[in-house]
Amino acid sequence: MQVRRPRIREGTQEAVVTPLELFFDLVFVFALTQVTAYMADELSRHGVLRGLLIVMLLWWSWTAYAWIANVVSADEGQIKLVMLAAMAAMFVMALCIPEAFVDAPGGLSGPVVLAICYLIFRVMHLLLFWILSQDDRGLRQQVLRFTPSVLGSTALLLIASNFIGWVQTALWVAALAVDYIGTALGGASGWRLPAPKHFAERHGLIIIVALGESIVAIGVGVAQRPISVAIIVASILGLVLASAMWWAYFDVSALQGEHALSSEPVETRPRLGRNAFSFAHLPLVASIVLTALGIKKVLEYVSDTEHHTLADPLKGVVLAALLGGVALYLLAHVLFKWLTVHHLSVIRLVGAGALLVAMPLVGSLPALAQLGVVAGVLTVCLVVESVIWAESRHQIRAELTHP
Repeated sequence: MQVRRPRIREGTQEAVVTPLELFFDLVFVFALTQVTAYMADELSRHGVLRGLLIVMLLWWSWTAYAWIANVVSADEGQIKLVMLAAMAAMFVMALCIPEAFVDAPGGLSGPVVLAICYLIFRVMHLLLFWILSQDDRGLRQQVLRFTPSVLGSTALLLIASNFIGWVQTALWVAALAVDYIGTALGGASGWRLPAPKHFAERHGLIIIVALGESIVAIGVGVAQRPISVAIIVASILGLVLASAMWWAYFDVSALQGEHALSSEPVETRPRLGRNAFSFAHLPLVASIVLTALGIKKVLEYVSDTEHHTLADPLKGVVLAALLGGVALYLLAHVLFKWLTVHHLSVIRLVGAGALLVAMPLVGSLPALAQLGVVAGVLTVCLVVESVIWAESRHQIRAELTHP
């Protein structure tokens, strides 16, 4: 019996996100919770840097399969099996995150297992694209240009597993540079993005999944603690901050991004998809993880009365994660809007600048007040933007929701 090859989508085609893709994302959000926990346990500049490197690794893993599921439906028989196998590899990667750099006593080597899982994950993606490109010369050439960065990055990760300290971190940086820069230098002319709305929706959903990590951080931060007024206030402020981050993306930015990608000519659409979504969404996800770390620590401060008082402030890398994370989120939005609709969001630039300037000024405030300042600055920023651009935003939503 002949095995039917997966059917590649042609032209501009309507497609919906499948339940399997959403299932796949659950493993990704578990991995993000692991990263937040890792950074919380490694509270130093080096630890946070390593946490961000793990986020970059996870993001490049996720976005690789977002491209696959756009070219061919994830419900196709063979694709479904590959996606499930990739989920298993990512899940084991997520389990290895606490040992991503320093192996725990006993058992297998965490850094080696993580590197091998990443290799398996990327090679499956590469082979799948190779099979799909049999009748597409442009896609086949693009896969060939893409191959050195895949093999080079995974080889460097395997080498890094044999080192410790800053040498190991430097090798991780080199591995990710090979992945990201190699992909950029390889161009985008051969890639296919036949279902732009699906691709944009896919990235919007992953932002919701990542924001869910902020909500999880609120709950984890007060687990096993008796409820108090301070916990209630901190939880509400954390929810306000997460809600404002959601509003910043899903008010009109997501609609504009989807419209820009759908309106782009077929031949240049992969370049916009790579730059505005695969690249520009990385700082969005990274900033959400940093913010979740800050929220987690605020809840820990206000709930752990044995080791902290309500007057204790966040300091050092934790304070930088909270304020810097939201500032990075706003700056990533500025980049996303510029790439998609060529609009410079001055108000969001000002909001990001205000948070960075406020960092040394709020250093002595209680952690609860620091969280209130961050939530307040972002909320005010969005309210001002909504008032100033109220008519334009209403028109944009009307046009893009009901064209």
